[in-house]
Amino acid sequence: MLTVSNLTKAYGGRTVLTIPDLHLSPGIHYFRGGNGSGKTTFFRTVAGLLPFTGTITLDNQYDIKRDAVAYRMRVNYAEAEPLYPDFLTARDLAGFVGKAKRAPAGQVNTLAELLGVDTFWTKATGTFSSGMLKKLSLLLALLGTPKLILLDEPLTTLDVTTAANLFDFIRQLTDRQEVSFLLTSHQDVSLTGLSIANVWQVGDGVILPAT
Repeated sequence: MLTVSNLTKAYGGRTVLTIPDLHLSPGIHYFRGGNGSGKTTFFRTVAGLLPFTGTITLDNQYDIKRDAVAYRMRVNYAEAEPLYPDFLTARDLAGFVGKAKRAPAGQVNTLAELLGVDTFWTKATGTFSSGMLKKLSLLLALLGTPKLILLDEPLTTLDVTTAANLFDFIRQLTDRQEVSFLLTSHQDVSLTGLSIANVWQVGDGVILPAT
C-alpha cells in the first residue's frame, strides 16, 4: 500500500527522521511514541506537507514527487491540532476541500451529519472550540475517494458519540478494503474498537515494529 525508501527528514541541518525501508500493507496501522518522537513529522511528510529526501510511493504506482497531484488526491490528513483562517466557516472549508478532492455528490453533507459538524455549519472557525475544530478536521480528511487517510490524535477532544460514529465509519471502509489508515493516539487505541494490522514504535529518529 505505502512504500517509504531512503527517507531522511531534517530541520536546519539536523536529521530528525531516518527511514531506510518501510512497507505498510493495506489496513490500519498504529504509530506510537512520546511527544517529539517524530510521529507528526512522519505523518506530515507522508501527507506531502514537508520536503524530504528519499521516496514515498502509494500502491506501487503514485510517487509523491513525480505524481504530486495524483498522490495527494489519494492521501488525506487530519492534524492533531488543526488551525484554519478564523473568518471561514465549516461550510466554506468543506466546500473548498470537497471540490479540490472531487468529493462524490452528497458526501459533504453526509459526513457533516455523521460527525456533528452540521450543528455549527455556518459559524466562523475563529469561534470554534478544540472539539469543533477536531470534528471539522476529520470531516475534511474523509472527503473525496482517498486510498490512505492519516489521523493524528483523532481521539483528542472528541466526544464519545462522535468518536463512536467515526470509528464505525472507519470500520466500514476498511472492511470493504477501500481505504487504509495510519493513526497516532496518546489514548488507549483499544477504545477505537478497530482491528489494528500493525503497531509501530517511533523514537530516536527511526520507526520500528513495536515489540
